[in-house]
This record gives sequence, C-alpha cells and structure tokens, in this order.
Amino acid sequence: MSLRTVPCPTCRRPVEWSPASAWRPFCSERCKLIDLGAWVSEQRAIPGEEIPVVQDDGEHEEPPRH
Repeated sequence: MSLRTVPCPTCRRPVEWSPASAWRPFCSERCKLIDLGAWVSEQRAIPGEEIPVVQDDGEHEEPPRH
C-alpha cells in the first residue's frame, strides 16, 4: 500500500497524509503560519454576502454580573 501525498497549500511541496505528518496538510509549521496570516489579514476569505454593520447607540443594558 502506497502512502497518499497531497501538495502543501502554501508551498506545494508533497506532504505525506498520515499521522506522522504533524502539520498536515501543510509541510511545516512555517507554511501553516503563513496560511493563518493570510486569513487574518483578509488576503483570503470565504465568499458570501457582507454582513451589515449595526450602529451601537450606547443605550443598551449591561448584563448582570455574578
């Protein structure tokens, strides 16, 4: 049985798809963090309708503190 490989989403290097590959589908922690940074900086996004921004008038009650 041959091991399945997938391309790293960041650098395209082949990655073995097995529990031995700690960062799968990425080839390394570096590639994983590069991808995370792209999502956080909104270079990547899931398409969909934009959510309207609701203006806060400041007249809401604070929830009770326990």
